[in-house]
Amino acid sequence: MAKPRSQYRCSDCHHLTGKWLGRCPGCGTWGTVAEVAVLATGAGGAQRRLAPASPAVPITAVDPDRTRHFPTGVTELDRVLGGGVVPGSVSLLAGDPGVGKSTLLLEVAHRWAQSGRRALYVSGEESAGQIRMRAGRTGCTHDEMYLAAESDVNTVLAHIEAVDPSLVIVDSVQTMSATDTDGVVGGVTQVRTVTATLTTAAKSTGVAMILVGHVTKDGAIAGPRSLEHLVDVVLHFEGDRNSPLRMVRGVKNRFGAADEVGCFLMHDGGIEGVADPSGLFLEQRAQPVPGTAVTVTLDGKRPLIGEIQALLTSPPTENTPRRTVVSGIDQARVAMITAVIHKRARVPVGMLDIYLSTVGGMRLTDPSSDLAVAAAMASAASGRPLPAGAVVFGEIGLAGDLRRVTGMDRRLAEAARLGFSVAVVPPGCGAPPEGLRILESATIVDALRALDEISEAPPTHLEPESGRRPGDRLRAVDNDWL
Repeated sequence: MAKPRSQYRCSDCHHLTGKWLGRCPGCGTWGTVAEVAVLATGAGGAQRRLAPASPAVPITAVDPDRTRHFPTGVTELDRVLGGGVVPGSVSLLAGDPGVGKSTLLLEVAHRWAQSGRRALYVSGEESAGQIRMRAGRTGCTHDEMYLAAESDVNTVLAHIEAVDPSLVIVDSVQTMSATDTDGVVGGVTQVRTVTATLTTAAKSTGVAMILVGHVTKDGAIAGPRSLEHLVDVVLHFEGDRNSPLRMVRGVKNRFGAADEVGCFLMHDGGIEGVADPSGLFLEQRAQPVPGTAVTVTLDGKRPLIGEIQALLTSPPTENTPRRTVVSGIDQARVAMITAVIHKRARVPVGMLDIYLSTVGGMRLTDPSSDLAVAAAMASAASGRPLPAGAVVFGEIGLAGDLRRVTGMDRRLAEAARLGFSVAVVPPGCGAPPEGLRILESATIVDALRALDEISEAPPTHLEPESGRRPGDRLRAVDNDWL
């Protein structure tokens, strides 16, 4: 007969060891090694076969409506979820403290109750009175919304059985505990056990569950890596404390696309979805201003219009020029683009202090914004604003060449929808949308020349330190700055 024996396994890389260690020798992570029980079978022992609980059936005989989505009522969240929550599914929403996770899920429970369905909100961090106060402030109160302040997972299961909801929100999984499991609350063993228990309950009862997760200082979801494997959907809630913009980003989704993004605005009255967020990233001006360029980025599958601002000044002393990114742009990428336009396009920015920023708290991690960064710096160096109706995007190589980026058709369609008249892009974009003129450029020199040819505004200022004359232009001709 098989005898149980103990081994120790890392929850991240599943490395096995014969004794407990504080640090996993396989992946080097601290505090992830836990004891597991295995069965040792004899050399001649026969394996016991169990009868299946249900027979295997052809895949064509499975009803696809069993995984039908039910909308939560929050349109932007439904976009990321693939249409809504699926009965029996478990979703994990993680984000920084204070970003608005509880506010968003209170809104979800409220909309769910308004549609005639029952929701249960379980909090292990706040009392029922605190939740009721927030719900009153945001207007999220309904008779079909039930509240419970519990931290024991078995008590939560009893609440689910008594209330019989169709949606359960647990805030948060790191504050829940299982009394029959060793380990501290929020530890690897406890989090794994609590998540497995709630997942089993969701699958057996058909109740949709949304779990709130904490994050570490590095932005990763706190707890074992297996936590993300246990759930069906993983969402990240992102946002800057100094900006009202919030974004829900899909990381994993077993019932839909995993690269969707939902946009929200936080205010004193709660949170609301933004169906057309492009206007948040554009600053309206009566006249074009030098040093600004508009681009189209793809966040997941969603095209967003963004504005980049550049300011060039001479250093106050003979120190090394500064390359300062105020917000939203990768520092290393800016240094590369600065070197390329200085060397390949002969734009005199090498000895100037450079300050770059995006408008509206937007973060540009897509390489397609390279051309917009270069155009903004060239415009700031020349004092000549770019055309008001122009949008630019494309990846810049070290040789000064422009490379195609993904989703060019969606980017151009978004630019045409918002009323832009001309787009400077890499070659090979295909048929342009109606009302949008396409200027294809193979190099950064060609792109700056194209922008100069369609620009009609004169320079608005003169940079004395660069030695420019009022008649100088932003274009590069024959690799020389005129």
